[in-house]
Amino acid sequence: MYVSEIGSVGVGGKLCGDASASSSLTSCSSSMGMRMAFVLRNPSFLFLKQQRTPFNSNFNFNFNFNLKTKKKMRLVIKCAANSNSNSNQKQTSSPSSVFSVTSSSGSDFDYLGQSTKGDFNLNSDHFDSFVAIDGHSTLQGPIEEVASIETQEAEILLKHLGIPNPSSSRYSLRGIFCSRTLNLRSISAIGYDMDYTLMHYNVMAWEGRAYDYCMENLKKIGFPVDGLAFDPDLVIRGLVIDKEKGNLVKADRFGYIKRAMHGTEMLSTRAVSEMYGRELVDLRKESRWEFLNTLFSVSEAVAYMQMVDRLDDGTIPAELGPLDYKGLYKAVGKALFRAHVEGQLKSEIMSKPELFVEPDPDLPLALLDQKEAGKKLLLITNSDFHYTDKMMQHSFNRFLPNDMGWRDLFDIVIVSARKPEFFQMSHPMYEVVTGEGLMRPCFKAQTGGLYSGGSAQMVENYLNIHGDEILYVGDHIYTDVSQSKVHLRWRTALICRELEDEYRALIRSRAHRGSLIELINQKEVVGDLFNQLRLALQRRTKGRPAQTLAATNMDDQELTDSMQKLLIVMRRLDEKIATMLEADGELFNKRWGFLSRAGLWDKSHLMRQIEKYADIYTSRVSNFLHYTPFMYFRSQEQTLAHDSYGYYPSKLNGSALVDGQ
Repeated sequence: MYVSEIGSVGVGGKLCGDASASSSLTSCSSSMGMRMAFVLRNPSFLFLKQQRTPFNSNFNFNFNFNLKTKKKMRLVIKCAANSNSNSNQKQTSSPSSVFSVTSSSGSDFDYLGQSTKGDFNLNSDHFDSFVAIDGHSTLQGPIEEVASIETQEAEILLKHLGIPNPSSSRYSLRGIFCSRTLNLRSISAIGYDMDYTLMHYNVMAWEGRAYDYCMENLKKIGFPVDGLAFDPDLVIRGLVIDKEKGNLVKADRFGYIKRAMHGTEMLSTRAVSEMYGRELVDLRKESRWEFLNTLFSVSEAVAYMQMVDRLDDGTIPAELGPLDYKGLYKAVGKALFRAHVEGQLKSEIMSKPELFVEPDPDLPLALLDQKEAGKKLLLITNSDFHYTDKMMQHSFNRFLPNDMGWRDLFDIVIVSARKPEFFQMSHPMYEVVTGEGLMRPCFKAQTGGLYSGGSAQMVENYLNIHGDEILYVGDHIYTDVSQSKVHLRWRTALICRELEDEYRALIRSRAHRGSLIELINQKEVVGDLFNQLRLALQRRTKGRPAQTLAATNMDDQELTDSMQKLLIVMRRLDEKIATMLEADGELFNKRWGFLSRAGLWDKSHLMRQIEKYADIYTSRVSNFLHYTPFMYFRSQEQTLAHDSYGYYPSKLNGSALVDGQ
């Protein structure tokens, strides 16, 4: 027979066995074997550590505690007899008899429209025995009250365990942010891209070398590149190249262009308005617009904008032929493509990966949690076998337990996948059968296999799952996220490392943005008064009364003086606001401002793409470690322009709306 001893870690309370305790509880004693458990349900007390201590059948156990709080507590005693009076074995129910997991065939949809597949359930007989404790139901009463108590206890327990509350993570630079509700429990398989997803490159090192190789290739064919250097601050992800005009532009969510740069020189607000006032960015017109989807685009964009300057100043030799901005973009792209295809760049990186890859010890552990939770893990990368194997060994093996290798994490590895075509059409699949990369044709994938090429349909057939039971995680908005979403309806996650820098910049910009918003609000009040006076003057000149009797009775001089004063104030406000708006976001990037914003209020075109195609987004894969493989990600409320009127009716003309009128 055993008693469960539960150690105290509570706030303001102490579990002890001495006579000085302020209150005590004596357990029941019996001549037969008993199973007993003491559970103190109170936000001030948490009893976590359990040990089993044998004792004889005639026992008297004092459960003492010092109570230093006056908060109400609930004491629950569970007592169960052991049918075998001579047994010292503690009888426990197996987890399989207590809990069950919802299968695909038995799943339904919850009130948010998410599949209940993978949900953990308490079997009905154990549910009944749990709520009927010592003749009373511990979880009875209004659910609002029960939930309030349980929430308090959960928060204290999380704090004691040193586990951050998952709901607070959305306010962290390492949070996972949800655009579309996603029940991770219902996900059967998770696929990962590799470059800038499972491993993060040092942008200055990796893209800097890509830029160097690109410029070397341009120099070989006669382009003037002397004196140019890689400047990663020249561009950010989410900008759009206008190949017709040689410009780099930043658009808002509607496609209106807010900032622009020609070559390496930023254009004025007036120049932007004159050039693009009647145009919208339309990414479907690929012949003109090139969206910078990924950090891999940085080296190409920097090289192109610098060469636009050389084209404008006439230093590009005529022997290269008549070049316009489109032709120049094609030449730069071809030079960078050669740098990748010829293999020199990747060979250099493979020889010294520590110079290019930023290690993340938590990342392999996050994937290990997912695998042990029953998720099928897939690696689907466009990189070739040799590069993938070398880089994954460097990034993963040293951080995995028990001599695991990176291949042990994944059920399927697919290299040279040729995304986005991998998601769009069917290609032959080959099995990589030797360490040297020799391959043979393959028509059906198997667990633990290493393959080249193939298609997403083959993956679905192997897994025998389709659509929204698969989550794909990548860094490329088009190649990884949008195409898997559009063609297959896979759930999607975008990795955007720059979110961490933007989060820090936003925190440091709070005072600046607060002052700016205050000035804008002041301008609105002053401007409203001026507009009313202007209307009064207009009506007066037409011989009609003003809006109110008081406005009608203002003398001409008072009206004129008031309008003059307001105009002066508004002009000065405009000058100040314009300067502050231009500086808004410069803590992230001096030229382009924040990644996710276009202007003070609106979202950038990049953010619109993320919201449209990525169900969740975050800065790095290892952020999953701060959650669990069973997380239910809920999208946040999306505010509308009229929401404030609905929530704060008392501010409407100084009085509340009555009955919606």
